[in-house]
Amino acid sequence: MPHLQFDINKKLDEGVKQKFIKFVEHSFSEIMETGTDHIAISIREEEKSNLSLGRVNKNQDICLMNLDIRSGRKKKQVEKLVKTLMVGVNKILKVK
Repeated sequence: MPHLQFDINKKLDEGVKQKFIKFVEHSFSEIMETGTDHIAISIREEEKSNLSLGRVNKNQDICLMNLDIRSGRKKKQVEKLVKTLMVGVNKILKVK
């Protein structure tokens, strides 16, 4: 079972979270050519100071993705999923 984790250093509106979850489920299902009933998704909202990424300023929003995907998936599928999810993080969660 894939587990897709998103740690973000800001509070999200409930509607935004649900929109993002639906986006992640749909994207994973389409790219990996599978259903959605086995996909686990975690969104963890942290305080600004609880997450760090060397390339961003301390006041910027951050979203760290941890994608636990079973072996056997094609490299192109995984690459496409990562790029697609990055776009979703930017457009839906408003994180650069």
